[in-house]
Amino acid sequence: MAILLQERKETVSVAETAAGGLLSAALLSFPGASGYYQGGLTLYTLESRKAFAGWTEAYTHDYTGPTPDIVSQLAEHTRTTLGSTDAVGESGPAGPTGGQTRNRIPGYVALAVAVEGKETVTREVASGSSDRAANMVRFAWEGLALLRDVIKGGGRL
Repeated sequence: MAILLQERKETVSVAETAAGGLLSAALLSFPGASGYYQGGLTLYTLESRKAFAGWTEAYTHDYTGPTPDIVSQLAEHTRTTLGSTDAVGESGPAGPTGGQTRNRIPGYVALAVAVEGKETVTREVASGSSDRAANMVRFAWEGLALLRDVIKGGGRL
């Protein structure tokens, strides 16, 4: 991912929740990260989303869990705020507990990649597992995969 971003002279920012910083850590693990990584937010709580992601009471009033629309807003707000060309948004229940609706079952993740001047691309993935640590890694991997797919040509496989 680092080489791809560097070659294209693109920058990235991250808005992650359940991945807990693993998306950012993966992007920062390569030399020269300061040339392409604009910053990241781990928006794990409602308070952090209100403080850093532009959420208002309107977002929380009818909140029904993570959705493609929610992560699109997280990615778009973060991209604009940090001035990056690209941004990844991620949210989902890592487990081991969750809810009964599809987007609250452990292992579900909603992902989005916002690119300057383009339509935001979303993807939903369900691991089928309630293993928290494994899901966190999977969520980060899926976010990076979507970013790669979007950069390389659209993101819709």
